Order: sequence, then structure tokens, then C-alpha cells
Amino acid sequence: MINNQRLNSAQDYFNKAYDLHVKGNLTEAIENYKISIDLFPTAEAHTFLGWAYSMQGKLNDAINECYTAIDIDPDFGNPYNDIGNYLFNQGKYDESIYWFEKAIDAPKYSSRHFPYFNLGKVYEKKGEWYKALDYFRLSLKIKPEYEPAQHALIRITTLLN
Repeated sequence: MINNQRLNSAQDYFNKAYDLHVKGNLTEAIENYKISIDLFPTAEAHTFLGWAYSMQGKLNDAINECYTAIDIDPDFGNPYNDIGNYLFNQGKYDESIYWFEKAIDAPKYSSRHFPYFNLGKVYEKKGEWYKALDYFRLSLKIKPEYEPAQHALIRITTLLN
């Protein structure tokens, strides 16, 4: 196959994997992400494979996939945010901060409200309420309808009153 055919096939397998993934069929999704990667490795495919691993509780595998994604495309923001989330879920709050900040600075990231929100969660866990509020507000400045940030802002504001 020529590269265009490989790329198109890889995209087809990625799309199939994503559909399976969102339907909860993680085993088949992982198989299809891997086929996509074998055909044409992309940062997106590695990031989403990592996400599938994380849903199976395989956080170290998930983090490794994100490292590979960053090696392929260091400008892509998703894997930075995902690593931050995986570390956060492991209770490694201070370590997660670096990764959320990297996600914020990433040139290619369409969901920049996520790392701001996630930094808010980190600072909430650490009891740094005003810092948490600032990050929740920044998340809402980017995406005003983002309900988790709206609820977090209300929750923290209520605690401080």
C-alpha cells in the first residue's frame, strides 16, 4: 500500500476504534487503535489508546501511550492533559500540575478549558481555594457552558461564604 492508502486505512481503523470505545467495547477498541497505529502512527491514535487503557485501570500503559503521542507531535495538547489526569487519579497532584500547564501551552489544543478545570481540581484537593476558583473561572472564560466548571465554581464559592 502507498502512504495515502495506509493513512486512509489507519483513519478507518481509528474511527472504528473510537466508535467501539465510546460504546464501552474497550477490548475491540484497543485492537483497532493498535491496527491504526501499525498502519500509520499518529499522536491522536496513541492518545486515544492510552485513554482506553486508562478505562481498564492501566494507568501506566496509558501514560506511556501519551509519551509516545508527545514524541510524535509535541504540539498536540491532549496527551499532556491526559497524563495530568492519570497522575491526578493516582493522587499525584503536584506532579499533575506540570502536565496541565503543558496542555494549556500546547499550540494544537481545541479543549483548553479542560486543563484549566483540572488545575482547579488539583488546587481544590490541595485546599488552595482561591487558586482553584481562579482556574475554574479561566475554564469558564473559554467555555462558559462547561457544567463541571460551573458546579465547581458554585461549590467552592459556597465553601468560602
